[in-house]
Amino acid sequence: MILQNDPKYVIKKGEDICKLVDNELGFKHVQTDQSQTKTYLFVSDEKKIVGCLIAEPVRQAFRVLSEPLVESPTKTSLEHQRAWCCSTKPEKVYCGISRIWVFSLMRKKRIASRLVDVMRQTFLFGCYLSIDEIAFSDPTPDGKIFAGKYCKTPNFLVYNFIS
Repeated sequence: MILQNDPKYVIKKGEDICKLVDNELGFKHVQTDQSQTKTYLFVSDEKKIVGCLIAEPVRQAFRVLSEPLVESPTKTSLEHQRAWCCSTKPEKVYCGISRIWVFSLMRKKRIASRLVDVMRQTFLFGCYLSIDEIAFSDPTPDGKIFAGKYCKTPNFLVYNFIS
């Protein structure tokens, strides 16, 4: 975990990783308030960074609304990429996952789940956050699938990390 008061070389490495993650996820690199964020890195046995989670304090989030299942013979594998709707009723949360990334060749090894588990355990000192106390920011299609599986519901919480 990288914190604001870590040595400068560690913070610089974290910033470099954030730029790589933003580039891979297709986000414009946004300078965030580093004093509030916590960056979690997953380091492989080969001493390579293969996973990253960036978390920040968030006060409210909105639940993704389920869509009715429509079975059709023309249903494609791109079905999970369409837009989704959210509730207008805010819910109280403590932590937002602004970005989560795992190196493509290391996926399906529970790295993202382990990063979220550690974040839930360490984000607030002395407190283990429940799934209903965390939110994801504008997930990519793969991120939406991950969040639904991790939270065990398609109605997970989301927030807009730019606001």
